[in-house]
Amino acid sequence: MKRKIRMGMVGGSINSFIGPIHRKAALMDGQIDLVAGAFSYLPEESKATGEALFLNPHRVYDTYDEMFEKEKNLPGDQRIDFVSIVTPNHLHFDPARKALQNGFHVVVEKPMTFTVAEARQLKKVVEKKGLILALTHTYTGYPMVKEAKHLVAAGELGNIRKVYVEYPQGWLSTFLEGTGNAQASWRTDPKRSGAGGAIGDIGTHAANLAEYITGLKITEVCAMLNTTVKGRKLDDDSSMLIKFENGATGVLLATQVAAGDENNLNIRVYGEKGGLEWRQEEPNTLVMKWLNRPREIVRAGWPYLSDAAKGFIRTPAGHPEGYLEAFANIYRAFTNAFFDFKPGRKIDSNKYDFPGVDEGIRGMQFIETVIKSAKSSSKWTKMK
Repeated sequence: MKRKIRMGMVGGSINSFIGPIHRKAALMDGQIDLVAGAFSYLPEESKATGEALFLNPHRVYDTYDEMFEKEKNLPGDQRIDFVSIVTPNHLHFDPARKALQNGFHVVVEKPMTFTVAEARQLKKVVEKKGLILALTHTYTGYPMVKEAKHLVAAGELGNIRKVYVEYPQGWLSTFLEGTGNAQASWRTDPKRSGAGGAIGDIGTHAANLAEYITGLKITEVCAMLNTTVKGRKLDDDSSMLIKFENGATGVLLATQVAAGDENNLNIRVYGEKGGLEWRQEEPNTLVMKWLNRPREIVRAGWPYLSDAAKGFIRTPAGHPEGYLEAFANIYRAFTNAFFDFKPGRKIDSNKYDFPGVDEGIRGMQFIETVIKSAKSSSKWTKMK
């Protein structure tokens, strides 16, 4: 296939936070063109977004239903190839399902759906249609996270014993949703965000990162959820003990009331022979700690890195890459899968190294299990 991939977008108006990030990330490698969109539930805002992005006005739609119907009837060399869904949580499932049913691949923001039942239903649609679904768990896109995963899988740390993963933010330390802040308003609204607040918004990122690097699934949690800000409807703070399938144990913390913290996602993994540490706010550095020799500082851009990391690095050593590039790496991996796609041939997201529908189900199961654990008097709650 010697052409760019044509993208449509659901949500992501000029007034949104995440929409422009997705557009920058998707277009970074020059392999994708944004050609259509239903950018808002407000038709005038969708049109204004299309104008700002210099799109053909005939391909800026009032609803995603209209976009899917009209796009699928365009000639094959004009219609969109995939849809990027960047709406609030409660509007992920329906456009994703309908996009797949109309023959379009999907990239969707996390959490993948609103409930576990929706996640399982979406997997059935993906399997029935044989199309690609990528989930933007952004932090798996960082090259040094991929290097960490490679080193663990290669046995460099030995059998994994302990995992500490934390995601402290401080932006919801006050009742920000009461000030009209759009991001705070929907993220703390159970009707739009879902059953989990901080645990759904950033706790799922922490859990996904732990499972991604270690290659181990979380099997049980012992969780505590707090709502610390008066008047807030969802949790804004959480901490929990976790168990992994190989018997390893760990601690997971996700809070949005850590005043002064920004996006301080960090993880430490310890095995029999050594450990590693990575911090999102200094993403180009991976610290390796050894039992019987000095610790090492591993940096992005150097030729000694594994192919798993080098395939997602854009700049020479010492030239920082960050959040947008990590986001773009999800799209790069999706693009690689798209170019290999043939009808009737199943695409394994693990081969291309992007989160897929199974990670989406895991995320929803994690939220459900943590909430159940927090309400339970039992010490441990099993994750299905």
